[in-house]
Parts: sequence; structure tokens; C-alpha cells
Amino acid sequence: MSEDIQRIPTDLEVCEIQTIDEEKVNRLRPRMMETEGVAPLFKALADDTRAKIIYALALEGELCVCDVAATINSSIPNTSHHLRLLKNMGLARYRKNGKLVYYSLDDDHVRHLIMCGIEHAAELKQSKP
Repeated sequence: MSEDIQRIPTDLEVCEIQTIDEEKVNRLRPRMMETEGVAPLFKALADDTRAKIIYALALEGELCVCDVAATINSSIPNTSHHLRLLKNMGLARYRKNGKLVYYSLDDDHVRHLIMCGIEHAAELKQSKP
């Protein structure tokens, strides 16, 4: 058997033959660079603590670090660490007011992402027997 023939396991949900639609591939391939920066964004959202923080900020608009920590049942240093990471990733911003630091989401895209995720998770829960 030739070495350039790919053996594809038939027990997986994959095509049983290999064929490529050149038109689709040529149309889509250049657009794949548009995904740059998306994986780190979702990696940040994949952490349960950060997801809770983003959700709290999406619901309330702006919260001080102490309120975020109390809301998510976490320590202030741990919460501050996660908020700083979100700020550095461009997902959150902060402002100081005297001795207090307030955080909010950087823009409505972040709010939309977390709200869609919450809605999708709720639908998944409802559809499971």
C-alpha cells in the first residue's frame, strides 16, 4: 500500500473518503487569520473565576474590587489578580475613586459574549434529561 494514502478510521464521525471543495477552501483559507486573538479571549473566559467576574460586571456595569470578591466568594487578592489579567487582556477597565478601584467591562462585546454563554449553558441544562 502507498504511504501517501491516509487511513481514516471508519468508527469516527469523519468522511469516509477524502475530497476537497477547492472553491470553498480558497474562499475560507484567507479568512482564517481573522481568528488571531480569539483563542486567548476564550481561554480567559474558560476560567470559572473570570467567567463569574465578567458575568457580575455584565449584570451590574461597574463594581469595586471588594464587591466583586464578595459576590464571587473569593479573596480580594485572588479577585484582584483575575481583574488585572482581564484588564491586561483588554476585557475590563478600571478607574480609581479615592482609595477604591472600580472595574467594568471594556466594551459591549465582552458583555455579549458572557450573556450568550450563560444563555447557551442554560439551554444545555434544560435539554438534558
